[in-house]
Amino acid sequence: MEHLTLFDLNKLVKDTLDTNLEPSYWVIAEIGEMRSNQTGHCYLELVEKDNDKVIAKMRATIWAYTYRNLSTWFEGMTGQALQPGLKILCNVVIQFHELYGLSANIKDIDANFTLGERAQRRKKIIEQLISDGVFEMNKTHMLPIVPQRIAVISSPTAAGFGDFMDQVTQNNYGYHFNVKLFKAIMQGDKASESMINAMLQVHNNKEQFDALIIIRGGGSQIDLDCFDDYDLASHIAQFTLPVITGIGHERDETIADLVAHTMMKTPTAVAEFLISGVRAFEERLNDAFAQIYHFSNNVLKLESQRLSTLGYQLKAGAKDKLSSKLYRIDNLKERLKIHTVNQLQNHGKKLDLAQKSLELLNPETILKRGYTLTTVNGKAISKADIKQGDKMKTESAEKIIISTIETQTDKNG
Repeated sequence: MEHLTLFDLNKLVKDTLDTNLEPSYWVIAEIGEMRSNQTGHCYLELVEKDNDKVIAKMRATIWAYTYRNLSTWFEGMTGQALQPGLKILCNVVIQFHELYGLSANIKDIDANFTLGERAQRRKKIIEQLISDGVFEMNKTHMLPIVPQRIAVISSPTAAGFGDFMDQVTQNNYGYHFNVKLFKAIMQGDKASESMINAMLQVHNNKEQFDALIIIRGGGSQIDLDCFDDYDLASHIAQFTLPVITGIGHERDETIADLVAHTMMKTPTAVAEFLISGVRAFEERLNDAFAQIYHFSNNVLKLESQRLSTLGYQLKAGAKDKLSSKLYRIDNLKERLKIHTVNQLQNHGKKLDLAQKSLELLNPETILKRGYTLTTVNGKAISKADIKQGDKMKTESAEKIIISTIETQTDKNG
């Protein structure tokens, strides 16, 4: 059996590959690792994954001149730089070096593939959220008129979080917001899971907050890929509080933006949104107070006029009624005077008549008229018990006669 040196074996492999392979291939792969050196050369590791498991791997290079032109063109086309985690369609030349082994030299990258692949992946996620019936769910929540108790998911060191806090704490109107930060990783493979865990913490204390804000602070497109994650978008869509996003990008909307209650471009814009909401409410209150003041003032003026008119009417009416009452009193006084005089005259006549009657009944008057008054034992004859020998007294107007009774005879028999 013939023995080969390692160099001879590697040269055989190289010659075999050179003979049997095409000059170049268009290959779909994900950038697993990427670095550049001082000379400007770019070294990559291309990988293929199946359900996040790496099933193939190969070293790759982009030489300095090609990399300088290719990276600038690619970023201009896609809005993002070549970075780990990015799926690309690249034209490669397979090379085998006796010392360095197998590698792929990248000659070109199809930017349209990256754009299409990203768009297709986003489309599938959006369709799945719609199919699940959750895509519009968060938008059904009522945002409080004055949201001031705010839960924020962000990195504490993120510039966007600092901008947001500066804006809400130093607003020109002096409004106060109660802000609580829930820390999370905001980019990379672990960002989605980290933000979901933070959302669960907010959910456990949901009665303390009016809204949830997710803010970042900008970055490249690849940095924002975590916001196109299905699990994160599903949690945002179904969250029990209205969610406001301010991820910090100006070009495209992420899926997280699309399912959120309200999407703002930047963290500063989120702060301005909250402040403007409070300001609008304060202006409505001021308008309402002004309307109440003017309405009340008009009512008071109208009622004052009515009271003045009523007072005048009451005064005039009272004067008329008083004059009428005084007239009636004077009339009653006159009638009472006449009645009293008449009554006195009538009673005087009655007294005169009674006096005359009494005078007629006076015994002395009767005696003067020729009548006599006879008594027996000081009693009238009709009431006296008369016996023989009793003294009988007979009085006239001028004489008194004393007689002795000898006999008495009953008049009737």
